[in-house]
Amino acid sequence: MAKTRSHVRRIGVLTSGGDAPGMNSAIRAVVRASVHHGIECLGIRRGYNGLINGDVVELKAKDVNGLITRGGTILYTARCPEFNTEEGLQKAANSIKYLGMDGLIVVGGDGTFRGARDVSRYGVNVVGIPGTIDNDVACSNYTIGFDTACNTAMHAIDKLRDTMQSHERCSIVEVMGRNAGHLALYVGIACGATAMLLPELPYNFDKDVAEKIRGGRIRGRTHHLIIAAEGVGHIDELATSIKEETGMDPRVTILGHIQRGGSPTARDRVTASRMGEMAVRTLLEGKRNRVIVISNREMVDLDMDEALAMEKGLQISMLNAAYILTQI
Repeated sequence: MAKTRSHVRRIGVLTSGGDAPGMNSAIRAVVRASVHHGIECLGIRRGYNGLINGDVVELKAKDVNGLITRGGTILYTARCPEFNTEEGLQKAANSIKYLGMDGLIVVGGDGTFRGARDVSRYGVNVVGIPGTIDNDVACSNYTIGFDTACNTAMHAIDKLRDTMQSHERCSIVEVMGRNAGHLALYVGIACGATAMLLPELPYNFDKDVAEKIRGGRIRGRTHHLIIAAEGVGHIDELATSIKEETGMDPRVTILGHIQRGGSPTARDRVTASRMGEMAVRTLLEGKRNRVIVISNREMVDLDMDEALAMEKGLQISMLNAAYILTQI
């Protein structure tokens, strides 16, 4: 494919918010696509904090060799309260102008995109790539890191199940996801959970937990798995209620940040690579303030304001399947 000729000569790339497996794959793709088109690429370290303070490094093809297999982000990520102020945004815009960047690619979630949109008002051309294990970016059906996090949680729960079955106990496992239940729902189905507790759906303890445990015991089940999204909260109280109502001895396991680590799966590597390449191409096409998303199984770019105005709920077909599969 011939190289594209454009006014774009230098771009920046940063990662912001919680890290997600596949972010490095996206960085690699942005750099390699930039090199292909004859564009310089600057890596901005520590997110928007680095953008304000000019913490940048030039990235060449050799700098991202082998990066596709690594979890985390080589550019680091950090919170930046200053970026929420007009003064901070002006500093960031001045830094972009001083560094001669013609565009900025940001990898992260909705908070990252809001920051990109705000700085774009100072004349900066931005493109967003959705990267979060929570899969809660409304404009995209899928976000980088979700598949890896699901697999990490599933493998951990499979190991936990072995010891819980040996002691005939009830396992309560909290997975990440902030205030979204996508991860908990997906992992719950994958692990054959007795019940899944999601922030989006209020639950009745007697009906949705206790009765399912009692029914399972009648049918000969000796181990019961409750998956709870972190946004549900109060899992210690849940454990106490289960012990009081069923007589079982529950154990609480919080998987925590282990879900953010590890080498990305093939799906996350490919999705991140395609999004990174498309983000560079979007800048070259002269489009402004876009987000690269998966919509109806196609990869497209959306207007950032439009994307941020969207809302995302749990997939109805997944909920229906979970309901049926936890009744027996």
